[in-house]
Amino acid sequence: MSEPAAGPALVVGLGNPGPEYERTRHNVGFLVADVLAERVGGRFTAHKKSGADLLQARLDGRQVLLAKPRSFMNVSGRPVAALARFFSVPPTEVVVVHDELDLPFGTIRVKRGGGEGGHNGLRSISAALTTKEYLRVRVGIGRPPGRQDPADFVLKPFAAPERKEIPVIVEQAADAVELLLRVGLEAAQNQLH
Repeated sequence: MSEPAAGPALVVGLGNPGPEYERTRHNVGFLVADVLAERVGGRFTAHKKSGADLLQARLDGRQVLLAKPRSFMNVSGRPVAALARFFSVPPTEVVVVHDELDLPFGTIRVKRGGGEGGHNGLRSISAALTTKEYLRVRVGIGRPPGRQDPADFVLKPFAAPERKEIPVIVEQAADAVELLLRVGLEAAQNQLH
């Protein structure tokens, strides 16, 4: 059984800083973090010791540190590890929200550990935390069409039909984060998958 822990959880939405990346597939983690911030009525502020934007809040009575690294995706491990150390959050209580090429567009899955599937943000976090045993909320963005390079695909804005669905998908991913924090991994998987 994987019951939720009593201590603080660190929820990290992955993305790239800057307006040119705001509406890209790679930034879906930032979008989910923004929805969670809205739900608790909080604002992100700079956490200088980690290099991330941070919001401390309570979700279902549990302390949650909501973060968006200010670094680029491929080096996001440094700020994540710095926050985990600063707030004494074990890697098992770190939840990373990220885009996932290997899931159909709009599919949301939760898991602990596993491979990074070529995702440089996850690779950086695994290296910085020195473990892959953190929680993940995976938001499916689908595979690139034809022979398009996945690295180009994730940095492109969502297509027009996808843009209409994104607000709902982001809300569902935020729901998945809250469910995971409230009931633990196994129960969340049973409800979501």
